[in-house]
Formats: sequence, C-alpha cells, structure tokens
Amino acid sequence: MPPRIAYKQIKDYPWILRVIFWIQKKSFGQVLNPTLLWGYSPWQSLVFMLFYKVLDRKSSPLSPELRSLAMVRVAQVHGCQYCIDINAMLLMERSGNPDKLLALQEWKTSPAFSQQEKWVLEYTEAMTQTVSGVTDNHMTHLETFLSSTQIVELTGLIAYQNMSARFNSALNVPAQGLCQLPKG
Repeated sequence: MPPRIAYKQIKDYPWILRVIFWIQKKSFGQVLNPTLLWGYSPWQSLVFMLFYKVLDRKSSPLSPELRSLAMVRVAQVHGCQYCIDINAMLLMERSGNPDKLLALQEWKTSPAFSQQEKWVLEYTEAMTQTVSGVTDNHMTHLETFLSSTQIVELTGLIAYQNMSARFNSALNVPAQGLCQLPKG
C-alpha cells in the first residue's frame, strides 16, 4: 500500500535535504521514506532529525540496546511497519542477537529479557497508551535500575518514537526491508 502523500522528486526538495538524502543512501542504500515526507516541511524535518541525533547520541546515559528495545516496542504497539523495520535493524546491530527481537511481542513472559528491560518495556507501553498509563509504581521500579537522568532520557526517547510512529502510521509509510533476520 503506498503512502497517503506522494513523495516528491528528489530534485524538488531543498539542497540541504538532498545532502541528507545522499547520506542516507550511503548509509542505508536508499533514501528513507519518512524523510521524503518530513521533507515537505524542511525545518520540521531538520529539527526532527536533530532531535533524534540528540536522543541517540553515543554519550546517552542509556545503552544503545536498551534505547532500540524501547523504540521497537513503541513501533509494535502502534503497528508502524517502517518504525519496526528500522528500529529492529538497529536492535539487531546493537545486540548482535535476534532472540530479543523475536521474543519482543511476548516480553512479559520471555526469559530473554532482564528485569531492567522488562520494567523499561512496561514503562514504554504505559507511555505509549493514548492516555498515559504511567504510575508511581513504574517510577519506583525504574528507579531500581535507572538514574533520574536515565529515566528522563528514556522518557524523551519514548515520546520521540511515539511521535515518529504516529506520523508514519498516519501517512502509511511502508517498511523498506532494512531489518534482515539471519536465516537459521
């Protein structure tokens, strides 16, 4: 199913976005579909990408694997196929193991996840509900595993992924085949 808004020709985007398209093509082998749609509003596009870079920086107090785990779960809850695809790819790269990705739908009962990861996923789902389901109990458990800085960082990351998944789902952005599970 095609996106609800047609992509423009690459030449019709501002030069700064064409530079980003070139970087994406070099990194992913293709231009990422959401960037083509965010590109209708270049300033929003640039701020959106900058915000992601801030959340996914190397100096983040959260591990890359934990960040990716939360982002895949948000994408699954929203049913955003593009977000599942790209975040699953990142989770696979960061964990080097498909077990968590394959078990993520059943995270509550799966032994593949630590208690810390389960509470992060519980918090992720609570934040992803239309009406926030975050409780003091979530905070109490998170504080067992994460510092206040890490909780704030996690909250921003989940909020970002919720926005991204809602944007992509609303505009029907398709997956691009970025995550390739190993044949086994």
